[in-house]
Amino acid sequence: MLSIKYIVTCILACLILQANLQAQSNVIYQTEAYTLYRDSVVQANFTARALSATQLTSNYKGRDKAGKYKETLATAWKLSKDISSFPQYQSEFPIINAIYNLSLEEMQNAVEPDSTFRTGKSWKGVWTRDISYSIILSMAVLQPEVAMKSLMRKVKDGLIVQDTGTGGAYPVSSDRMIWVVAAWEIYKVTGDRGWLKNAYDIIKRSAVNDEVNLHNSKTGLVKGESSFLDWREQTYPRWMQPADIYESECLSTNAVHYRMYKVLADMAALFGDDKSANLYNKNASVIKKGINEYLWQEKKGYYGQYLYGRVHKTLSPRAETLGEALAVLFDIPSVSNQHKIIENTPTGVYGTPCIYPQIPEIPPYHNNAVWPFVESYWALAAAKAGNESSVLKSLSAIYRASGLFLTNKENFVASTGDFGGTEVNSSNMLWSLSGNIAMIYKVLFGISYNTDNLSFTPFIPKALSGKHLLKAFKYRDAELDISISGYGNTTAKVTLDGKPLPAATVPASLSGNHSINITLSNYFAPSKINTLPDYTSLPNPQVRYNNNTLSWEPILGAQRYQIMKNGSSVAEVVKPSYSIGAGDSEYQVIAIDKNNVGSFTSEPVLVAATRPATILQVEDYTEKSSLPYVGYSGKGFVNTDTKENTNIQMNVDVTLAGWYTMDVRYANGNGPINTGNTCAIRTIVLNGQFSGIVVLPHRGKGQWSNWGFSNSLRVKLRKGINQLSIQLKSTNTNMNIDVNQAMIDYVRLLPAL
Repeated sequence: MLSIKYIVTCILACLILQANLQAQSNVIYQTEAYTLYRDSVVQANFTARALSATQLTSNYKGRDKAGKYKETLATAWKLSKDISSFPQYQSEFPIINAIYNLSLEEMQNAVEPDSTFRTGKSWKGVWTRDISYSIILSMAVLQPEVAMKSLMRKVKDGLIVQDTGTGGAYPVSSDRMIWVVAAWEIYKVTGDRGWLKNAYDIIKRSAVNDEVNLHNSKTGLVKGESSFLDWREQTYPRWMQPADIYESECLSTNAVHYRMYKVLADMAALFGDDKSANLYNKNASVIKKGINEYLWQEKKGYYGQYLYGRVHKTLSPRAETLGEALAVLFDIPSVSNQHKIIENTPTGVYGTPCIYPQIPEIPPYHNNAVWPFVESYWALAAAKAGNESSVLKSLSAIYRASGLFLTNKENFVASTGDFGGTEVNSSNMLWSLSGNIAMIYKVLFGISYNTDNLSFTPFIPKALSGKHLLKAFKYRDAELDISISGYGNTTAKVTLDGKPLPAATVPASLSGNHSINITLSNYFAPSKINTLPDYTSLPNPQVRYNNNTLSWEPILGAQRYQIMKNGSSVAEVVKPSYSIGAGDSEYQVIAIDKNNVGSFTSEPVLVAATRPATILQVEDYTEKSSLPYVGYSGKGFVNTDTKENTNIQMNVDVTLAGWYTMDVRYANGNGPINTGNTCAIRTIVLNGQFSGIVVLPHRGKGQWSNWGFSNSLRVKLRKGINQLSIQLKSTNTNMNIDVNQAMIDYVRLLPAL
């Protein structure tokens, strides 16, 4: 006969087992760092809990820059605004329901009295890239009128405005064309032809300037720093000046320009301009070819971040998450390579960092950081590639952060998951909340806007299997109640008002109230992701040249050094020196650690002992300036602005015809090196032919005696006298428009390597 003690023990064991099974069934996603449950997020001693669809609590404490925990955010959120006019989301996952509603409320907080979007709680005003990425994610859907007004706030004299940034921004920063993709999203949502026509005219004018100022005919790529990664040393080696950053050719910025041309082609076709549509499609194809030829890394299975250098460019092998995601979303790689990108791009325990590996001695912001809006684009790309593991990880990363923080933060530290410790941060961040909302609309429900219809390709990870309902979703003149059951990314059955809807698509002409029911197939193809530990590359060497020898201080942790000559690897050495032979070349050195991870290249060292430079003192060709600046060479320098010296003409006399590299020694003290909108731009005309653009970015506020070099151009000179002119053309308009000024000391020419 069984003892009472044994029976009680068995009952307790069963209860414990049942409790454990129930707890496991409540788990959505689990890592060694945190667990996302149906109704909560738990990370170490911190817990966020959804008390209802309109209430959240959290005991999370962020760290300050000294690493000490302190309570910096609210401990509870309760819905305080009326969100009933927006689509209502309901599911069996209380934590997601509450975070969606929190994001809707924060969206309302972001609308200013003038009916434009505020960038974040700590960031007033409209920023081109922020508003554009937000509109593409979900603001075109929820607030089209506010979205339109916000985009038009970023137009000046009929041109799209580039945000302030490195060296006086445009064209050092050149991602303003994401505005185009946002404008197109608004059209697809609203069908407003008047909006489309207005946007089309603005885009065409802006594209003309970019074609002149940015395009590299050799690679097919456009120049300018990575989209949104606009804080110089956060993603570039410190030796790179703004002029060097202008010369870089980056994945994300090129993806944006590729998509801009595809949108322009679609717009032209809608207006019956097939000739322009063909031209824009051709321009897009050139950029796509360049991206795949120069940036793809077959061994890694994803793109490198950018080409960089001076005379000769090399590819930085770092992964850049936003660029990788945009490439997938815009169909730049082949379908098989899209799958590779999602599987191979490095991700971390708290999310996918902006770049990988990290840069040494740079505090978290873009470096060592996850940005929720970037994670949102990554989730969209992962869904497109059919990767369930990646989608679930991204969703969990977004919900962990917004749940614990009780707000949609701008960013958080990739290595700790904490919002504390980053250089700059903001609550109620527009593109973060827009991405959060987009996870419901564009991932879970798979809603996609087309020019004449609305389509559905839901993506429900198995861990989120169940009933999902989106009520009162507005599409032009229709209002839809959409329900999804099951999991997977393929549909088993779709009905509209109870009748089969085989294509899972509703026309733009649909009006009135309707219900859509989607049953999924409960299947995903196997998937994998590349979760890696936090990693920081070595510092780059600082190379000296003397007596035919390159030398540098040893780099702690370096196992060997790679020697680059004219952009190609020629040797590897263990000691911090390298003897070079005779000849004229450009050298760089990379420090490589025990895991075969390389540093940035060193600053290029130009060895040109047999090739004397031709120096053109500009004051010999036009009146020198009387301004009291010092440090120039020759007898003086020349001021060039929008009125004075807009066409400086010089003669170049060479005894040997051929290719030369040309740059300009200049000063620009109109602003600091990291921001502003007064980068000077000039067109070089040689023997009556366009020969390229030189940019003369800021070198420090008021630092007019701080002289440096522009980007270099490769120009072809004929034997004898050549006519060279430095011109300010209408296409050289910067974002300030009124101030386009620099001091020019001299022009330097060297026979090309």
